[in-house]
Amino acid sequence: MTHFIGVDIAKHSFDVATLQANGKYRTKGKLPNQASGFAEFERWLQAHTQPGSWIVMEATGPYYEALAEHAHARGYPVCVLNPAQVAHYAQSQLQRVKTDRVDARLIASYAQRHADLLRPWQPDPPPLKGLKALVRRLQDLQEIERMELNRLDVAQACVRDSITSVIAHVQQQIAQTQQAIRDHIDQDPTLREQGKLLISIDGIGEKTAALLLAGLGDARRFNDTGAVTAFAGLNPRLQESGRHKGKVRISRLGSSQLRAGLYMPALTAMTHNPAIHALKERLKASGKTGKQIVCAAMRKLLCIAYGVLKSGKPFDPKLAIAR
Repeated sequence: MTHFIGVDIAKHSFDVATLQANGKYRTKGKLPNQASGFAEFERWLQAHTQPGSWIVMEATGPYYEALAEHAHARGYPVCVLNPAQVAHYAQSQLQRVKTDRVDARLIASYAQRHADLLRPWQPDPPPLKGLKALVRRLQDLQEIERMELNRLDVAQACVRDSITSVIAHVQQQIAQTQQAIRDHIDQDPTLREQGKLLISIDGIGEKTAALLLAGLGDARRFNDTGAVTAFAGLNPRLQESGRHKGKVRISRLGSSQLRAGLYMPALTAMTHNPAIHALKERLKASGKTGKQIVCAAMRKLLCIAYGVLKSGKPFDPKLAIAR
């Protein structure tokens, strides 16, 4: 019997659970999310599970990464789930109590019932891991800048100098981080070549290329464009029930960072990218709304980016229009 270990992980600790043959769960809680907790978890695995047991957890910010890398390095198959998958499963199970231990059980139950859907997780190579950290830091700094600019709009005179000083410092950090991202990509041959491929696409510049490289990781892990658009939450989703005829909307069950980062490039591409301009005109002629056209442009731009990364060939407008 294959064992599935559900892990509910937070910043400082994690809980684990596995379903036993008698139908009851064996659990262990509040393990430190650091080396000492990983060692204790490994002893628990050796005592209560079998070799090759699946370690299943959610993609909870960056907090899952160290444990996932530890388990992977010791030969355990690791699966990292989209939190939306677990949330929907919890709803289907009518979960009324939410604690870390209960969530660990829920993840173990999901893994047991959907074993055929589990996909092995692979750690990022160091250059990609570093790029992700830099891009994440840039997004944090930009959020701080937005918050401080909003405060400045309504600030009393007595605090405006303080807010202005913080904004200036944050903007300096943003510029330094953007330069660090450029240097990081330029210093790694693989990232540098992939960046050049992405920039060959009309509508994608250095900033969007860095976001795509960090957000998508190794493009070869996706089987097709459908998997890529689902990963970004840009796949169309129709909701109908009985006589109610719903509208087609994007699912939003993927990376919000990728969706946000593709919005402005898609607007630019609708004017300057021949393939996406042609798409815009076709959809406009068929009566689609502006929002639907922008979402379609974002989806098309992402698929083009995936295509050039997977093929290793620069953007070809004629080929993109043909598709």
